Amino acid sequence: MTLRSVCVFCGANPGNDPSYKETAEALGRRIAERGLTLVYGGGKVGLMGLVADAAMAAGGEVIGIIPRSLQDAEIGHTGLTRLEVVDGMHARKARMAELSDAFIALPGGLGTLEELFEVWTWGQLGYHAKPMGLMDVGSFYDKLAGFLDHLVGEGFVRQPHRDMLQRGATPDELLDRLASWKPTVTPKWVEKAPK
Repeated sequence: MTLRSVCVFCGANPGNDPSYKETAEALGRRIAERGLTLVYGGGKVGLMGLVADAAMAAGGEVIGIIPRSLQDAEIGHTGLTRLEVVDGMHARKARMAELSDAFIALPGGLGTLEELFEVWTWGQLGYHAKPMGLMDVGSFYDKLAGFLDHLVGEGFVRQPHRDMLQRGATPDELLDRLASWKPTVTPKWVEKAPK
C-alpha cells in the first residue's frame, strides 16, 4: 500500500511532559518531509496545533476536519492548507477516515482513544484495510498495550486484530512500519454463534 496521507489523533492539551510536544512537532515535520498529507482534527490548541504547525512549517499539506461547535468556540486552526467544518463528531471521524491512508495516535485523552478505537474497530470488521499505530512517546502506551494483550489472553480479541495496531518510539520508525504493513483477513468472531 502506498501512503499518501496520514491521520493523526492527539490531545487538545499539550500534556505534562515536554517530550509530547517535541514528538508531535517531529511527527508533523516528518509527515511533511516524506511528502504525505497530514489529516487531523482541525484544532489550533494542544498537540493538535503543534503537529499541524510543524507540518505546515515544513512545507506540507495539512487538512483539518472540525465540528461546527468547536469551530464556533474559536479553536479551529485558520492557517492550514484546508479546514473543513462538519456537522458533528461522527461526520468528523468519517471524513478523517475517508481522507486518510493510515492512522497514528499521539498521546492524548478520551477523544484520542475514542477516535483510535473506532477506526480500529472498523478495520477489525473489514470496513477498511488501513494501518494504525501508536506514537509511543516515552512508553506512554505501555499500560494500554498490556491491557490489549490481556484482552487477547481472555479471548475477547483475536491476535491478528491485536497485531493491526503498530507501535513506534520515533516518527520514522512508526511511519516505516505503517508503510510496510500488510493487512490480513481474519473474521472478527472467535467462535461461531450457536444455531
